[in-house]
Amino acid sequence: MSTTPTVPYRLEFSVEVPGTPEQVWQAIATAKGMSSWYLPTELEEHEGGSVHFTIGAAMGSDGHVTGWDPPRRLAFEEDWSALMGKDPDALSPLTTEFLVEAQSGGTCVVRVTSSGFGTGADWESEWWDTLSPGWMPFFDNLRLYLAHFPGQEATPLEAAASHPADAETLWSTMHDALGLGDVGAAVELRGATGTVERVGEHQTLVRLAAPVPGMLSVFAYDEGDGTAKASVRAYMFSADAADYARREEPAWQSWLQGLSVPTRSQ
Repeated sequence: MSTTPTVPYRLEFSVEVPGTPEQVWQAIATAKGMSSWYLPTELEEHEGGSVHFTIGAAMGSDGHVTGWDPPRRLAFEEDWSALMGKDPDALSPLTTEFLVEAQSGGTCVVRVTSSGFGTGADWESEWWDTLSPGWMPFFDNLRLYLAHFPGQEATPLEAAASHPADAETLWSTMHDALGLGDVGAAVELRGATGTVERVGEHQTLVRLAAPVPGMLSVFAYDEGDGTAKASVRAYMFSADAADYARREEPAWQSWLQGLSVPTRSQ
């Protein structure tokens, strides 16, 4: 049975960030910039150029640049059907546009629009419902990056582990074990010191000060089927960052796997 992608989906939001339009453009429209607050990114910086986002160890999203007007407008399309493992005729490309508008006082507004067409299947609307909550914390990363590390290239650190629990229980366990506090609180995370910059649902963003400067996000989310994933994602900015990441990434992985998470019967 053939399907036709005629049901529209759309997500729009705006964020105010520090920096000049040129600084914001470097952060949102270059591979180095995107990789320093978002996902590991490959980007050919011209209209028609390819784009690839690495989402996980065995998952990525491919597309191409459809609009290129520095430092004002970037647009690209991703292969939504390939990303979701669906029939190529069932889904349109996923189109995303960034518009940068300078404001007074040394800030810019970034307007983001994502849109696509599907067939109206239940999973499509559920996927779009989770798109904004999953994407918005990255823009807190963008604000922090532009405020403290503009133009710098990040060394990444990422670790994750699944547990038979719901996200609320898993997050409570992580939060208490790490001693996370409110915005502005000084924290120590397994030997690293920093300051809490944002507290969200099942997520805390910390600006690291030592032993390497950077940003570290700790979060948990439901995977379905009674499991949730505990995750740490960091972006670090110093000459020592690569050595630190090689040493600490397996240590974080072991820590996440070893979390003692209460079961529902407990």
